[in-house]
Amino acid sequence: MEPTKTSTWRQRAACRGVEPEVFYPLTDEEADEAKAVCFSCTVRERCLEWALANRERDGVWGGATERERRRMIRQRRRSA
Repeated sequence: MEPTKTSTWRQRAACRGVEPEVFYPLTDEEADEAKAVCFSCTVRERCLEWALANRERDGVWGGATERERRRMIRQRRRSA
């Protein structure tokens, strides 16, 4: 994704201004607060796709934890 397009969706993200620690929980079970922010976000899908495409390893992106994103990638590989 071009830097300008990335910047555009990030500027509209619901997580802007939220403490970053919220999006880096120690366990998946502690990710509910971050997921609540993500699910109210208008650019959630773009965020998730960016994280999947860039193999983002840490944190909650687009409402998905790192474990959930790995699962999505595996499912997409099987479907391809």
